Amino acid sequence: MRVKRTTFCGAMLLCALLVSGTLSAQQTYNEMEQLTVNEHVTTVITSPEPVRLVDISTGLVAGDKPIENVIRLKPKEGGHEDGEVLAIVTVVGERYRAQYALVYTTRLEEAVTDKEVLLTEQTAFHNPAVSMSTEEMVRFARRIWNSPAKYRNVCSRHRKMVMRLNNIYSVGEYFFIDFSVENKTSLRFDIDELRFKLADKKQQKATNVQMVELEPVLLLDRSASFRHGYRNVAVLKKMTFPGDKVLSIELNEKQISGRTITMTIDYEDVLAADSFDALLLKEE
Repeated sequence: MRVKRTTFCGAMLLCALLVSGTLSAQQTYNEMEQLTVNEHVTTVITSPEPVRLVDISTGLVAGDKPIENVIRLKPKEGGHEDGEVLAIVTVVGERYRAQYALVYTTRLEEAVTDKEVLLTEQTAFHNPAVSMSTEEMVRFARRIWNSPAKYRNVCSRHRKMVMRLNNIYSVGEYFFIDFSVENKTSLRFDIDELRFKLADKKQQKATNVQMVELEPVLLLDRSASFRHGYRNVAVLKKMTFPGDKVLSIELNEKQISGRTITMTIDYEDVLAADSFDALLLKEE
């Protein structure tokens, strides 16, 4: 198992503790949830939302985060006594914090293999690094995906394929870009990669073009292929750029066919995106 230990800086951990302390009563070690661990067993903690920060209080336990909402833990070595506390692990999500005491056991059958972070174990707090949670993004993106298209004149055609812009919405620090692709061929399109780039409008005439690749914060649809139609909502973090830029959406197919279709959007149109209307903000 590849070892990766992520820790808070002292100031951030202190801030999190102070904020969460105002929302709930103080907790001692005796009241903390205990997870029994063994060096021959990997303990997997699954979070209901993406894990933003992890702290393992000692070097006796190795840990990593293979995907955004899963943490793996395992003692580095044996030789400990039954009941010995090896470490306290702190898990920080987008809207909660949870702590667990890792207690050593020599009996494999007692070691915890799978642990879900329960609602009763979560201490709510405001994470200053998160302005919108993934759950909120997904909820808004689904409503946009199901809403009628407002844009009709932004599209691109290539090899019997059409990519269209449907909607652009803005909220807080994020843009929600809703687009679709129509495949008019009989060949299935196997997606290799979906890329978002920001470049100069006059890139065809420029000798030195500054291009910035944008990494989506969220993609609503993670489908690997489609036959006739494809629609997705990408969430991009806002960046400060002048209006003489274009945002390009590029969809590439896997080889052997290797088809590519690209659509460009004037960045000034993105900057002028509508805020969420009352219908999208309405609670389900």
